[in-house]
This record gives sequence, structure tokens and C-alpha cells, in this order.
Amino acid sequence: MSTVDWVVLFLTLLLIIAYGMYRSRGIKNIEGYLVGDRQLPWYNVGLSVMATQASAITFLSAPGLAYSSGMSFVQFYFGLPLAMIVLCITFVPIFHKLKVYTAYEFLERRFDVNTRILTASLFLIQRGVSTGITIFAPAIILSSILSLDVTYTTLIIGSAVILYTVWGGTKAVSYTQLLQMGIIFASLLAAGFMVVHLLPAEIGFTEALHIAGKSGKTNAIDWSWDLDNQYTVWTGLIGGFFLQLSYFGTDQSQVGRYLTGSSVRDSRLGLLMNGLLKIPMQFCILLIGVLVFTYYQFHTAPLFFNRVEVDKVQQSEYRETYDAIIMRHEAVSDKKKQAVNQLVRALQEKDENQVTAVRRDLEKYGEQDKALRAEVEQVLKTNDEKADLNDNNYIFLSFVTSVFPTGLIGLLIAVIFLASMGATASAINSLSSTTVIDIYKRFINKKGSDRGYLNASRIFTLGWGLISLAVALYASRLGNLLEAVNILGSLFYGTILGIFIVAFYIKRVKGRAVFIAAILSEILVCAIWKADIMAYLWLNLVGCFSVILLGLIGQSLLKSKIPSV
Repeated sequence: MSTVDWVVLFLTLLLIIAYGMYRSRGIKNIEGYLVGDRQLPWYNVGLSVMATQASAITFLSAPGLAYSSGMSFVQFYFGLPLAMIVLCITFVPIFHKLKVYTAYEFLERRFDVNTRILTASLFLIQRGVSTGITIFAPAIILSSILSLDVTYTTLIIGSAVILYTVWGGTKAVSYTQLLQMGIIFASLLAAGFMVVHLLPAEIGFTEALHIAGKSGKTNAIDWSWDLDNQYTVWTGLIGGFFLQLSYFGTDQSQVGRYLTGSSVRDSRLGLLMNGLLKIPMQFCILLIGVLVFTYYQFHTAPLFFNRVEVDKVQQSEYRETYDAIIMRHEAVSDKKKQAVNQLVRALQEKDENQVTAVRRDLEKYGEQDKALRAEVEQVLKTNDEKADLNDNNYIFLSFVTSVFPTGLIGLLIAVIFLASMGATASAINSLSSTTVIDIYKRFINKKGSDRGYLNASRIFTLGWGLISLAVALYASRLGNLLEAVNILGSLFYGTILGIFIVAFYIKRVKGRAVFIAAILSEILVCAIWKADIMAYLWLNLVGCFSVILLGLIGQSLLKSKIPSV
């Protein structure tokens, strides 16, 4: 990057940190530190919820996913609006009425202290480890793009977040996320316009979509009931609904966002805002990836986008083999450019026969490129058996750093940092609030002062931040990071969701029964995962339904022994 880009990057990060610390000055107690005095307006709640969910991987992976396989991923979020409606009707009014700081306080009032501490502990374990992975995932990608050691990018992201989160708590998190989302939206809009601007003069936005569409990249809707297809309308509406309900209803990193609302109405409007804007936002991010695909129909695309792995090969004995594959790729690319120009003319002349013929040619060249890509992957693997062959996360940033103008590159790199910081800040804040409210205040120091609890909150925030940094620095040993996060969540989310579903909807099940059911369910989930009996995503379903089923059975067996609550 140029000097200007570095200046833009660091000024943007400094602006975020300074703004968060300024807006959160004057905090005097844990009410202000943990839930922002419950005074934030609905739009602040909504953007904070969005920023917590939209991690850096959203802006790194989604454009690359659209580039590779099209827009179908947007269906993953179709269940989100329905989940927001259920939360607004059930969870929000109860949490506000009870004036809780964390979601797990409610469980003690509904069940008992054992269930509360068990659920809080499951959350702390899962979120504590996954936060470190959330820091490391963009850090390793940015390190390759910026040619910095991954330790430095990890420390930059982690230290910046810890600084303003320790200082200002939830207020700092919410207000920085408000500004972060504004910068992110503006930057993505600028990126979309820039991609279209970089296309040939005769190719506008509509033509770009037509070209991508003829290559099968704009099919966003799939009504099939194919159970092997993870992105369909039905998997989004049904599976996505339960996933989002669990995340937004039981994960303190999200619950803490809408507990800051000044009223039930503001919290509800914030969640509904997220439900309405998330799908269009994700659609636009995917659309940028589709436009990048169109750009590379007129320019030679890299056959492999991760420059770190490519540089390893070019400095090895396999360089000539790699260069020979690239030469064949460039020859295929030249033929593809000619075919795309023919497709443009056929579309303008509405010659469907010619369009069909050109599409067949493009499919043929696409298959040739896939074969060449497989050869490159084999060379990479032969040179280094630990080589990362998944370069989806590098596609968009590789494009940005190679063709975007000075200044905008720095701003878009800053967007990746901001997205990571927003999600990480919420996670660290939620870990601190759960530790202080559900453990420290409940068991260790029951009669402390407001100042004492505030200081404890800052100490625990710092502690969890350092733990997350340590996990991030270790995370390179965990293999596929996205899969690691999903496996970790699947080991715990199902059980936690099952506990909350019983709490809200199955009133006859009491504390002892649900506590035993949760422990048995978690043992069952871990055993199934260890034995590799099924895909890890099914563990969410197993955990949830086993808590419900075992809770009902346990309550029947213990009915005569458990007094009414």
C-alpha cells in the first residue's frame, strides 16, 4: 500500500477509538458500563446488533463466495426476520421487565442458580475461544495483503479493541459500532461504484449483471427441497430461523446489544431494523463479488488469489512448472475475453441463439480454467503439504489492492479492521458482563459498591481481552478457522438454546430437571462429536431437542420430589 493508504487506515482507526472513548466518558457505575444506562435509541441498537453479527469474515468471504459460486448464500439469512419477530414478542419484554444485565439472570428466576451458572459457563467457554479465532481470522489475511507479520496485525486489532472497550464498556462499543457501520456502508457503496467504473466504457451496471447472469452467478433463489444443498429458501427459512433465534436470543454478545435500548419499543425497533436491513446488506456485499467476477471477464484473473502461497512456489524448484500453467491460463483468458465481447454484442442485439452458443464457449473455457486451477493446487500442495488451498477470503482484497485508486485501498482495508473490531468488542464486553454479573457479583462480592463493580468490570474486560489475544496468537494451530468456530459453537449452542426454549415455553419443567437434562445433553453432544457420528451442524439440533426431551422425562420422574415454584 502507498503512504496515503497507510495514513487513511490509521486515521480511520484512531477516529473510531477516539469517538468511542469520547462518547463513553463519565461512566460512574455498572448500569452505564454494562448496559449503557439503558438509554440508547433504536437506530443505535439496530446498528450495534448488525455490527456484532457482521464480522470481518462477512466482508472477506462473502464477495469471494459470490465470485466463486454466485448469490445463493443470501438465502442463509431468510430466517432472520422471523427470528427477530419471535424475539420481539417473547424475549425482549421479559428481559426489560426483569431489568437483567445478562440473559442468564433470567434463568435463575425461572429455574435455579445451578442452571444459571451452568448456562453462563457454557457461554463463557464457547465465546471466549471463538473471540480469539474471530480476531485471528482477518489478521492472517490482512497480514498477507499488507506484507506484515501476522503477530502485528493480530496485536493491532486486539489492542485497539481492548483499549476503548475497557475504557467505555457497552457505550463505547455501541457508539463505535454506530460510526463503524456508517463507514462500512459508505465504503461498500464506493467499492460497488468503483467496480462498475473499472469495467469497459460500453459496459454498465445492467450489462454487468447480464454477463454474470449468463455465467450462473446471479441465481439467488433456490426453491428445491434438496437436503444436500445448504443454501436454499427452505434451509434459510427453517434452519436459519433456529440458528438466528439461538444466536440473538441466548448469546450475551447480542442480548447485551438490545438490553441497552431505552425501552421495549427501542429494543424491538432495533432488532426489526436488523431483520429488515441484514438481507439487503448481505445481498449488496455478494453483489460486489458478482461485479468483480464480471470485471475479470474482461481482464485476466489470478488463477490463485493468495499471494503468500504463490510466492512460496515462485521461490521454489516448482517455479517453472507454475509459470507454464499460468501461461496456459492467460491463453484461455484471451479466448474468454473474445467470447465475452461476443456475448455483449449478442445481448445488445437480443440474439438468443448467439447468446446460447457463446455461453457454451464460456462454460468450456471455465472448465479449462478449473482444470488449470487443480494443477496449480497440486503444485502448491507438492511444494508445501500444509498450503492453504482455500483462497476465497483473498479474492476481494486481492482485487482491491491491485486495481483500486490510492486512498480507497486504505479505506477498504480499514473496513476489514473495523468489522473485526466491532464483533470482537461486543464479544469481550459480553464476556466481562457475564463474568461480573453471573459469577463475581452473584457469588464472590454480593454487597460491593457501584465503584467496586465498575472497576471489576474493567478488570474483567481487560482480562478477557488478553485471553482472546492469547487464543488468537495460538489459533494458527487450529486448522480451518471458520470450521473451528462453527464446531465450537455447535458443541454448546444447542444445549443453551434448549435451556431457553424450556424456560420460555415449557413451564412445567423445573430447575433440577432442566439442569440434569442440560448436563446429559452436553455430554451426549460431545460424545457424538468425538465419535464423529454425524456432521457437526446437526449437533445444534441434537443438543436442543435432547434438553427438551430429557427435561420432560426428568420432570416426570422427579415430579413428586420437586416442590412447586
